[in-house]
Amino acid sequence: MTAPRIDTETLRRLPKAVLHDHLDGGLRPATVVELAQEAGHTLPTTDPDELAAWYVEAAGSGDLVRYIATFEHTLAVMQSREGLLRTAEEYVLDLAADGVVYGEVRYAPELMVNGGLGLAEVVEAVQEGLSAGMAKAAAAGTPVRVGTLLCGMRMFDRTREVAGLAVAFRDAGVVGFDIAGAEDGFPPADHLAAFEHLRGESVPFTIHAGEAHGLPSIHQALQVCGAQRIGHGVRITEDIVDGKLGRLAGWVRDRRIALEMCPTSNLQTGAATSIAEHPVTALKDLGFRVTVNTDNRLVSGTTMTREMSLLVEEAGWSVEDLRTVTVNAVKSAFIPFDERRALIEDVVLPGYASAL
Repeated sequence: MTAPRIDTETLRRLPKAVLHDHLDGGLRPATVVELAQEAGHTLPTTDPDELAAWYVEAAGSGDLVRYIATFEHTLAVMQSREGLLRTAEEYVLDLAADGVVYGEVRYAPELMVNGGLGLAEVVEAVQEGLSAGMAKAAAAGTPVRVGTLLCGMRMFDRTREVAGLAVAFRDAGVVGFDIAGAEDGFPPADHLAAFEHLRGESVPFTIHAGEAHGLPSIHQALQVCGAQRIGHGVRITEDIVDGKLGRLAGWVRDRRIALEMCPTSNLQTGAATSIAEHPVTALKDLGFRVTVNTDNRLVSGTTMTREMSLLVEEAGWSVEDLRTVTVNAVKSAFIPFDERRALIEDVVLPGYASAL
């Protein structure tokens, strides 16, 4: 299968939507260096280019636990109000420069309180930084809407508390919730109190599942916890044999449950073997509501433009495929229906029409 060549600049101009992107995994290397110096934190290197390369190499071990361990250095510089303001604002500006028109950024407030901030103060600082970034992007003629997902860490015991925080800030830019961290050994059902609280308050949530752990984690996330989307979900293919869908795979496809797929990241953690053979293509062709995401732009050395380019070059994707997954993402965003429809009709579809 081949597709016409699409140049990188055209891909960059295409409107994009990203649902799965971690704030602490997407800092600018130069910002990490500067903030680390201010905080007295020792990095593997103080050269921004070398640091960027170190992240990609260290995270490419094929092991999710080691991948997660690389966040030590970004989190070290996100413990102050000033660090959070700067990284959040730059996050938005980097999305805008990459052609993203809608993004959902996720992070775990409990990992950012070592400098003395409380959980609510962390959220307030991040939201202030995001708002500043959105205002600057709009003024520059590249508007982007960014909503926040608060993460509870699945190996710790504060998920119910963070779920309450998501409810408290639901009218201040927080659009949903997630649990993050090592999957294997930390099942979603351990955090039912958090999910029950969110359901009771009508706050949507996604759950990391089906990456380091297989079908049972996806089943728990959906049928026990009630997730509206699945983070990653690449191992849903274990329930598909010769194109025939099993009960769980059929449930995911038929109910249009979005899969937040992150091709480059999955290669690094060993959840996929190549872009050409990444499950996102087969699942797209089978009619699943797949979306394409960056996961962690610094750690994976990637952008949405790069993810799209890889799929075009190595998996034979067409512009129509890219448009489809972009519309899929906006349809599954945790914002009101009328706002999603306006983004699709007024921004995404015209943007594709004018860029090509």
